[in-house]
Amino acid sequence: MIRLWILALQMSELFVSSVVHLVYGFYIFSTAVAFDLSQALNDCFKPNVNIEVKEDESRGGSPSVDGLPPIVLVHGIFGFGKGRLGGLSYFAGAEKKDERVLVPDLGSLTSIYDRARELFYYLKGGQVDYGEEHSKACGHSQFGRIYEQGNYPEWDEDHPIHFVGHSAGAQVVRVLQQMLADKAFKGYENSSENWVLSITSLSGAFNGTTRTYLDGMQPEDGRCLKPICLLQLCRLGVIVYDWFDIPWLKAYYNFGFDHFNLSWKKIGVWGLVDCLLGNTGPFVSGDWILPDLTIQGSIRLNYHLNTFPNTFYFSYATKRTRKIMGVTVPSSILGIHPMLFIRVLQMSQWRHPPDVPPPYKGYRDEDWQDNDGALNTISMTHPRIPIEHPSHFVVNDSECQPLQPGIWYYKIVEADHVLFIVNRERAGVQFDLIYDSIFERCRKHVFRKTPPTLPDQSVPNQ
Repeated sequence: MIRLWILALQMSELFVSSVVHLVYGFYIFSTAVAFDLSQALNDCFKPNVNIEVKEDESRGGSPSVDGLPPIVLVHGIFGFGKGRLGGLSYFAGAEKKDERVLVPDLGSLTSIYDRARELFYYLKGGQVDYGEEHSKACGHSQFGRIYEQGNYPEWDEDHPIHFVGHSAGAQVVRVLQQMLADKAFKGYENSSENWVLSITSLSGAFNGTTRTYLDGMQPEDGRCLKPICLLQLCRLGVIVYDWFDIPWLKAYYNFGFDHFNLSWKKIGVWGLVDCLLGNTGPFVSGDWILPDLTIQGSIRLNYHLNTFPNTFYFSYATKRTRKIMGVTVPSSILGIHPMLFIRVLQMSQWRHPPDVPPPYKGYRDEDWQDNDGALNTISMTHPRIPIEHPSHFVVNDSECQPLQPGIWYYKIVEADHVLFIVNRERAGVQFDLIYDSIFERCRKHVFRKTPPTLPDQSVPNQ
């Protein structure tokens, strides 16, 4: 009887979570459509005035700012870049705060590795090459989207870039920097970690999140899905969406799995059945983003990622919990997004299964209780596992001037995971305070010293 009650409770939670996420997704989509229709109607009734405006968008702005290094905003899971979802901005218009900002559109559910490859070719130009060995191992095409003109083709050590990553986007940038250091791009043997001037993380997914287990990842290995869970519903929906391959819909929003050739034109009906049954596709190979966001998956990534002595690192960790009589609970009801409130509560009470080995030596549940509804606060400050990287907790910006490269400067901000994206009005004055400080730092306080004065602080081989 008790088992039946537990099962009923779990199914009720799954139903509520599914409905909340579906409604929010529909809200975002319908908002974008409504905005586009409104713009189209306005254009129809505008007087026909022929004004020639020359602007090289692919180069990130006007010629007067060509000397400035671009600031590249990298979206997180389920995110989108410029050109997707009509006129909707993932970063809620923050890109308008500076004259030289790029907002790439990467796969919203593809793996950290695949997204890092896509980001490189978005900037340099050419056809995305996922690598022969990786492509064969994961069962997808080696080549992807073609960028006829790179958005910053001059990118090199003498023309470095500032990166700002939200959520999983921060880890994408770290993987990209490591690929540059490892000279992992064919035809670009001169690449180095010094192509990256600074990395700023906004709620960055450095060390994984316990939410992945609540959504359906198996805590035993951080790779497989539970038979019945929110992520299983997501998996089925994504496969069907990509299989129908409706051009105008895919142009509006794309999960990023085109290189897996899931379209009905390529795999037919039996291919769809095979994918739905879990025999083929990205969800079988593990080449999608959720395995990378488990604690185990983050450890696998971090094992190969360095913090480099010539790059500046900053992190804003978000938190929407507090302690009452020693118990961690959500810090607000109305102040937390409805899509995240249940998860804030669940993550604050998460306990690693006692019959499953902990993800790393020294793991403690209490360390992972503070969260923002998507990520644990401990995960967002700086890379910690398997090796703790150099870091400095910041209360006032003035206390860490002048800034030193090779150190993760981090702040803890009272906010949920989506406060600084999509809806600017919801964040209020905090929105401008956060983004103004990020852009001002990139423009006024970050510069490279040569030769480097810090010792090598890379992650030692295990």
